[in-house]
Amino acid sequence: MKQARHTLLTALSGLLLLGASAHSQADSVIRIGLGADPDMLDPHLARTYYGRFVFAAMCDRLVDVDQNLKVVPGLATDWAWSEDGKTLTMNLRSGVTFHDGEKFDAQAVKFNIERAQTLPGSLRKSEISSIESVEVSGPMQVKFHLKNPDAALLSQLTDRAGAMLAPEAAKKPDFAAHPVCSGPYQFDSRVQQDRIVLKRYDNYWNKGAYHFDKVIFLPIPDASVRLANLRAGDLDLTEGVAASDVKTVEADSKLALAKVTGLGYQGITFNINNGKVDANSPLKDARVREAFSLAIDRDALNQVAFEGLYTPANQAFSPVSAYHVKTPIAPRDVEKAKALLKAAGVTTPLNLTLLVSNNPTAQQVGQVIQAMVGEAGFNLNLQMSEFATLLDRQQRGDYQLSLSGWSGRPDPDGSIYSFINSKGTLNDGRYSNAQVDEWLNAARLTNDQAQRQALYTQVVNQLQSDMPIAYLYFEPRIFGMSKKLQGFKAWPDGLVRLAGVSLAQ
Repeated sequence: MKQARHTLLTALSGLLLLGASAHSQADSVIRIGLGADPDMLDPHLARTYYGRFVFAAMCDRLVDVDQNLKVVPGLATDWAWSEDGKTLTMNLRSGVTFHDGEKFDAQAVKFNIERAQTLPGSLRKSEISSIESVEVSGPMQVKFHLKNPDAALLSQLTDRAGAMLAPEAAKKPDFAAHPVCSGPYQFDSRVQQDRIVLKRYDNYWNKGAYHFDKVIFLPIPDASVRLANLRAGDLDLTEGVAASDVKTVEADSKLALAKVTGLGYQGITFNINNGKVDANSPLKDARVREAFSLAIDRDALNQVAFEGLYTPANQAFSPVSAYHVKTPIAPRDVEKAKALLKAAGVTTPLNLTLLVSNNPTAQQVGQVIQAMVGEAGFNLNLQMSEFATLLDRQQRGDYQLSLSGWSGRPDPDGSIYSFINSKGTLNDGRYSNAQVDEWLNAARLTNDQAQRQALYTQVVNQLQSDMPIAYLYFEPRIFGMSKKLQGFKAWPDGLVRLAGVSLAQ
């Protein structure tokens, strides 16, 4: 009923938009379908992939990445490292203002980085933990003084840690409800679970590259409903086209498909020690977690749920990453899984509950896993949840197992450190291994790819038995769009970039 209601609401809003355009032909609107409603619109507190779509249009970062994932200028026009790798100097773009008219300068950068480091609940703390202090070395120049060299820092600043918020607005307690940044589009309105509306910022420094007056994000969890809206003309672009719908899009003369191998993964996070975990929880035993993983046939899961279009995974690093570790994926082994449970002293069937996002694809994945692990002695209950709620529960430790993933980052540190390091702000299972921490920290200290590769290989191999996260598959980024949409390209990070994108009339 909710999905049908959303389709009706979207259709009605399409009529309203058409009515509005009759009054003003200058208004141009792009409507983008998302797989779930983003969480809070504060880059320092947010964690959903879907929120990153909104931030990409609303909040410029200090640096960005190009289509080949190379770091390029953003609000910083150039930068340089000191010889010892412990000072990063950035020169800033002049003539930039925030959406409320406040000036962007070096003081604003200092405020933002310190806010990300100190704000209660900030999820960016571990991403920029190497920064000891920020020095305003000129009106439009900042120097980041680091505790130690950090090869991943520039990459972290291409995402939410580097997003620049208007300082005066960000001091207000309700900032997430009225976010103010410095991007091409500014916040207009939000209806939870229904839409987020952005409008053009007329004083944007690069205004000529953007061609829409409004950007409307419409969260629709069911991929088939998103596709129906796209085919009906109520969406112009949708992310997350289901594998089973790819042929439908390709066969529709009014639609086009854009896809690319992504950086992101999907996996199952085990709650080892977060929140009120029972002292005798079987998930504290790595053998139980390994047994659960061994009971899953990743190839079969890919065929059943994704028609073979996804890539089975056993690590955080996608095959498109230079740091992907070529270690074989353990084949399904039900007998070994049973033996591990027996060695751990577990009485079967072992009752566990898996949090699953309330969309049909995730539910299908959950059901396949439920059947597979059942043969090894796990009685798995599936508990459906809205995606942002799932992540909130995961963060608070109100779960046993959770089916969730990460959209991936160009630098390998961004795909693993916060999730696996003992002090990682996204380590929702509270996994802790001092040796793994040492390897992860060492990988931040060098820019030498061979040295970093060796360290990450040790981490990946160690996690095969520690199993804090059972990695399942790497996700391709598949977009469906109207053929009227021009200039759109799919990037490996999966985000929608609107520079140069337009709609033919």
